[in-house]
Amino acid sequence: MTDSTAPETVADRIVAALKRHGVECFFGQSLPSKLVLACEAAGIRQISYRQENMGGAMADAYARVSGKIGMVVGQNGPAATLLVPPMAEAKQAGIPMIAFVQEVETPTIDRNAFQELDHMALFHGVCKFVRKIDDPTRVDDYIDMALTAANTGKPGPVALLLPADVLRGPAGEPPFPRAASLGHFPLDRPCASQAAVAEAARLIAEAKAPIVIAGGGVHVSGATQALAGFMDTAHIPVFTTNMGKGAVDETNALAGGVQGALNGPNSLARHTQPLLDEADVVLLIGTRTNQNGTDNWKIYPKGARFIHLDIDPMEIGRTYEALRLQGDARETLAALTRALADLDLSARKAARPAVEQRLTEAWAAFEVDRAPLTGSNESPIRPERVMAELQPLLTPDTIVVADASYSSMWIVGQLKAQQAGQRIIAPRGLAGLGWGMPMGLGAAVARPGAPVIALVGDGGFAHSWAELETAVRMNIPLITIVLNNGILGFQKHAETVKFGEWTSAVHFDSVDHAAVARACGVQATRVDAVGDIGPALQEALASGQPRLIEVITTPEAYPALSLFANGV
Repeated sequence: MTDSTAPETVADRIVAALKRHGVECFFGQSLPSKLVLACEAAGIRQISYRQENMGGAMADAYARVSGKIGMVVGQNGPAATLLVPPMAEAKQAGIPMIAFVQEVETPTIDRNAFQELDHMALFHGVCKFVRKIDDPTRVDDYIDMALTAANTGKPGPVALLLPADVLRGPAGEPPFPRAASLGHFPLDRPCASQAAVAEAARLIAEAKAPIVIAGGGVHVSGATQALAGFMDTAHIPVFTTNMGKGAVDETNALAGGVQGALNGPNSLARHTQPLLDEADVVLLIGTRTNQNGTDNWKIYPKGARFIHLDIDPMEIGRTYEALRLQGDARETLAALTRALADLDLSARKAARPAVEQRLTEAWAAFEVDRAPLTGSNESPIRPERVMAELQPLLTPDTIVVADASYSSMWIVGQLKAQQAGQRIIAPRGLAGLGWGMPMGLGAAVARPGAPVIALVGDGGFAHSWAELETAVRMNIPLITIVLNNGILGFQKHAETVKFGEWTSAVHFDSVDHAAVARACGVQATRVDAVGDIGPALQEALASGQPRLIEVITTPEAYPALSLFANGV
């Protein structure tokens, strides 16, 4: 409890600023205590994590789903270091997040105080903005600067360092009043230049075989509906990256699914690749054209003309020289759609039925290829069968989150987005293991009432299973599916392909993850027969409570990555 008659402290002033910016909750573990006490007294809910790395992942997913900045707080020293990995993921993926980190008291700085660390240097490489609040009159200034940095341009994480004595001290009179609300993103929506938009529209209208590659920036911009309108107006097929999954309704006849490294045998991309090979104009939207998203920069034809729409000017032309559309994806797509309406699109319209037919045939061929896997009754169970059992239970509002590595590949390569904007989330900024379940928790906090499912492997889940207790204590109804194959799947299979052998670290002893979950208070089921998958999923979805389903899967299964084109 706090004394409402006490003078306003710096912590109180921070909380007032957070309320002004629409912050409703944060992820923390008591510290900085004065700030947390002030937040809770003001009605800002603390979602208390068990470990800072996981709390940062929760804040990341909260931002991805809510459209508002994710907030995480932590202690100085070792706790602060654990915030670095999720903040690095957020920086790479373009997700806004603010970390409030306690700093040692001002008189003890540079005297080897307990858990003293150079936090400015620590966070510099993973943040857009790092400052220490040591002037009680500048609280609002620095919070507004931090949120502006986080929520403009390419969004990303920021950190504010809070000396404990300053937090307890009186708040000074701010030099200028502030009333703006800056807690949502994107704050600004700049549009690419009119001349560049007109040139891009002309190239697309005159192209014989244009395509779109939509990345995660489409979600960050909230541009999925604008993309749907553009796709229909331009009569143009749209493919996505892993992080762009769900940017288009994959039941749309012009949707080509995910392209990138998932183009090995039994993949959809193997059947859609000819459309990329024939492309004469490639419109890239909100994508970093990174290694996995381009299958080692191999999937695009060298003779194509590129147009690159991105909020970050440094991403445009990084690998593929392109017509520059520097701006917000939603605004610029709307402008591009308007520009196309003034052009002759008869050739594009005439080509549309043939493109749709080819995509329909590609999806059908994909279903034929994977039918032996999705219909497999073998035990241990195929992950593809788990995805096939899950798909009909999804609604357009269902959020699916995965851990890095194989779990990401199973959801983006096997599930089908049912509407533009459906969130099928994979942490592919840095792709660190262990974030699947905590990101699921953050997503569930961001959208109460929506079904949220986290798919994880036993390797990644071991990083984070303490957060099962968080789900119970905070009453977060996350469904966690653990694919237990007893190995570090990608590591073993990649080492086998590259070296013909594997290291001693890739095999695990048997762990009963359902028992671990029950020990934390989560109702759990262990599934080792195909016929039990569907009923377990249905019961979990109907429960409205945290649930865990452990599926014993074959260690021989691997996603349709090009790395494994010749088998493992």
